[in-house]
Amino acid sequence: MYQRLLTLFGVLSTCVLVFATPLVAAPYAAMVIDARSGEVLHESNADSRLHPASLTKMMTLYVVFEAITRGEISADTVVTISSHAASEPPSKLGLRAGQKIALRYLIRAAGVKSANDAATALGEAISGSEAAFAQRMTRTAQALGMTRTTFKNAHGLTQEGHLSTARDMTMMGRRLFYDFPQYYNLFSRQSTDAGMMTVNNTNRRFLAAYKGADGIKTGFTNAAGFNLVASAERGGERVIATVFGGRSTASRNAKVAELLDLGFARAPSRVAVRKPPPPNYSTATATGSVAVARSLRPSLRPSREPAVDPDLIAQAVSDSISRVVPEVANVTPSPQAVPETQIVAVSPEPPTRPTEGEIVTRMSSSGGRHYGINIGRYGTRYQAEQELLKTALTEITTLEDALRKVVRSPQGWEANFVGMTQERASMACVRLAARDVNCNTLGPG
Repeated sequence: MYQRLLTLFGVLSTCVLVFATPLVAAPYAAMVIDARSGEVLHESNADSRLHPASLTKMMTLYVVFEAITRGEISADTVVTISSHAASEPPSKLGLRAGQKIALRYLIRAAGVKSANDAATALGEAISGSEAAFAQRMTRTAQALGMTRTTFKNAHGLTQEGHLSTARDMTMMGRRLFYDFPQYYNLFSRQSTDAGMMTVNNTNRRFLAAYKGADGIKTGFTNAAGFNLVASAERGGERVIATVFGGRSTASRNAKVAELLDLGFARAPSRVAVRKPPPPNYSTATATGSVAVARSLRPSLRPSREPAVDPDLIAQAVSDSISRVVPEVANVTPSPQAVPETQIVAVSPEPPTRPTEGEIVTRMSSSGGRHYGINIGRYGTRYQAEQELLKTALTEITTLEDALRKVVRSPQGWEANFVGMTQERASMACVRLAARDVNCNTLGPG
């Protein structure tokens, strides 16, 4: 009897060992950067193409945040779950085919619980199919400079050709922090309401154990090992560390903590913040190859307006923001820092010069569009320009052809969009009001 118990104990120990560790030791890679400047503080096999596992969901959520910002979809959009999404293996939220759920809950489930069914549902909601969404993910990766990354799905389960690197995933973590700070707190939540249930963070042990940790994402498959991209902030210094191929959750967390400590030790106490540049969609393709750059201002055709790629529109707006807003650490830009504005004519007729006190920051072929909107009055010209740029990026769907105009009045600086049809102006105000942005339509004259 005693011998049988020993044999049974041995079998159970073997089973526990199998499920607690990868079946095959995954290749190891690591990187640490100073998040403020992007400077590499340590790296090991950082460019080896490996399985990212659920680190993939960082890009899934980046594309979702981008789509929300562009107005392609809303966090309140109700998504109908497909049988394909519902059939994804764990980790999962437990979605059922035909079920309806708000997009915001899918975001929380994918980011906090790392739910595969939620990630697939997000991809299908944005692009119609997971395959099309994966192509968009790859194109976005190329636009961000993640040159050794290709995606085949939205969740990160092992699939041929679905590969990334420690360098690219470290870059992805930095992008989420700087490009979408309004959503970054998602990754530090110990738990969150995912609509169907409250879900716990797969990274909660590390978040609780490491001082200053506030994200970002875990990942595990047998092929990948235990992966983690982690960010921490201490005394104004922020460091991001990535590990691919950990042997267990505990050993991976210990290694990441060691790397973050190394990063804080090597990072300078004071350094100028150099935010990453806007995504360059003009040279990115779905397959990751480089295409010939196209003009962001296509010539006007006499019969119809030119078709414009939404990615290029977003790039143009981002470029405009990067030119107007100096990215210098701990320095509030002053109105004097704004470069002189250029007026670009897109029709054969000479452009009309602005009146004194009026700044035109973008021309459009108004073609008889005599309506506009006002989004507020501000104390300085610079503040008005900033609000126009921010609003243009937020509501690109209805404002892509509008003319941004700042007009001085006795009460301050008026921030206006003009050169719009009455219908488009009304629609813009409705959509902005839904985002709690003050808006009033302006009539002709």
